[in-house]
Amino acid sequence: MSTNDVVEQVRDRYAAAARAAMGTGRRTLDVLDDLDGGGSGCCGGDACGEVFGSALYDGGQADQVPQEAVTASLGCGNPTAVADLNPGDRVLDLGSGGGLDVLLSARRVGPTGFAYGVDMTDEMLELARANAARAGATNVEFLKGRIEQLPLPDGAVDVVISNCVINLSVDKPKVLAEMFRVLTPGGRVGVSDVVAEDHLSVADREERGSHVGCVAGALSRQEYVDGLTAAGFTGIDVVFTHEVAPQMHGAIVRAVKPA
Repeated sequence: MSTNDVVEQVRDRYAAAARAAMGTGRRTLDVLDDLDGGGSGCCGGDACGEVFGSALYDGGQADQVPQEAVTASLGCGNPTAVADLNPGDRVLDLGSGGGLDVLLSARRVGPTGFAYGVDMTDEMLELARANAARAGATNVEFLKGRIEQLPLPDGAVDVVISNCVINLSVDKPKVLAEMFRVLTPGGRVGVSDVVAEDHLSVADREERGSHVGCVAGALSRQEYVDGLTAAGFTGIDVVFTHEVAPQMHGAIVRAVKPA
């Protein structure tokens, strides 16, 4: 399968999920499970709802945003809990989906801060903007774009977050370079992603799940460290949090752009 085919497969999958979620109010994870024929889900197993999605957010956070944003969650972590957001920060969420992490970030940074979301899927952007309107959020903006070519100028944000999206990219070095570009000097990365144990080969990862299911395209821990280092980041830390497939984990990824 070509890289363009993978991109379109990812786009089509999440567009279908967003359309169904908007039309039925169902959890987007459940919609994806139906699209996959049941049982395969986003992570290759019946326990998908325990290791992906809104289960990874505490009730206090879920109560801060519209329920539609919570049910649309497809992430493998909770980047807003680890990204060290401060009042006045400008935040960018890569692959913002239904907008949950953008809306939570907007509350954390307050009226003097701002939260951007970038997504390539029109249907997800429509869902996110509707959720922002329900929340009455005025310090947010959802932009259409690819995470390999972000629609923001150099040094535009203080923090980059992402929730289980970088593994879907077909050009991860470009994503990491774009993260570095849009961050201001001293800016921070706080990402949740699926990360493989170092001993797993690419073939091993493909055996454990599909690319569109957030598994086959995952980097190993060392590949993540090497990629962030090559992009110019320092203070790199990759910590496994929970297993989503054998020897593959939800992980917290942190890094800093030198001041």
